[in-house]
Amino acid sequence: MTNGRRATFWLVLSLVLAGLLWLLSEVLLPFVAGIALAYLQAPLADRLERLGMNRTFAALLIVVMIMVALLVVLLLVLPLLIQQLSQLAASLPEHITRVRGLITEWLNWLQGGESTVTLSEVLKQASAWLTTFAHSLWSGGKALVSFASILIIMPVVTFYLIVDWHGMLNVLDSWVPPRHREEVRQIARDIDAAISGFVRGQLIVCLLLGLYYVIALSLIGLHFALLIGIVAGLITFVPYIGSLTGLLVGTGVALAQFWPDWKWVAGVVAIFLVGQFVEGNIIAPKLVGERVGLHPVWIIFAMFAFGYLFGFVGLLLAVPIAASIAVLFRFGLKRYLASPIYSGGLPT
Repeated sequence: MTNGRRATFWLVLSLVLAGLLWLLSEVLLPFVAGIALAYLQAPLADRLERLGMNRTFAALLIVVMIMVALLVVLLLVLPLLIQQLSQLAASLPEHITRVRGLITEWLNWLQGGESTVTLSEVLKQASAWLTTFAHSLWSGGKALVSFASILIIMPVVTFYLIVDWHGMLNVLDSWVPPRHREEVRQIARDIDAAISGFVRGQLIVCLLLGLYYVIALSLIGLHFALLIGIVAGLITFVPYIGSLTGLLVGTGVALAQFWPDWKWVAGVVAIFLVGQFVEGNIIAPKLVGERVGLHPVWIIFAMFAFGYLFGFVGLLLAVPIAASIAVLFRFGLKRYLASPIYSGGLPT
């Protein structure tokens, strides 16, 4: 097969897979979530198997632990989150009106008169964009975003994939032509290192920052501290977006709650600035590191693009696909730099 035909084959295959993902996005959520959990927990099953535990029993134990953790979160944390979310929704118009009034006063003061900035239009456009994005996420996963899909289908998928993980990898490896097998294995190892390094490290970062935000905001006495802290921690999976979102929402709530006592507002701002500094300079370099080779801008773009196109399923697939594309790009660039095309060695 020539290079042109090979490129055409992979392009057509990629388009077919993207089309299938778009068509089936509403029913793929529990399966993709199960694959993601199996990928993250397969090393733990390997470790338990090396300690002498039967792999089937190890997979069952891991799935039970995951389900117990989910049930604990649902029973203990979810009711509090729902309560704070309902309270926030009830008080949101008042908060928006108060913050908008404060911003308008500051703009008038800065301009020495009536503000010519149509703040309401800016807020309306931002709200429309966020509504469109949220609707895309919801419509992309609403069919099976339910307890049945999460509590029944996902654990079954996770269990069987953990049990058969190495068998599936061996089958995929056997499909690769022998003369390209070692090269493909190296690419797969690089992709695995990028995905696992980012996902596992970033999940720990989210947990630590979410816990820090909840405790710090609660000590200040900010309304909806649990909701804001947990959401900011979860969104931290997308680099910089979590802290920025928490900063904007937390500052807005603090302005509506504390102003004109600016010290508490400054305290909320300081909490998120310290969190961002610690994440970017201490936690993330230690847990994620530069070795994963995933630029934050690339991750942000991938999360937003795949989330917009494919809903919740797209969010789950964004990092693996982005990591795979980045590794393949570096591989192609390395081959190009070593080729006669780059060095000018081709005959004229």
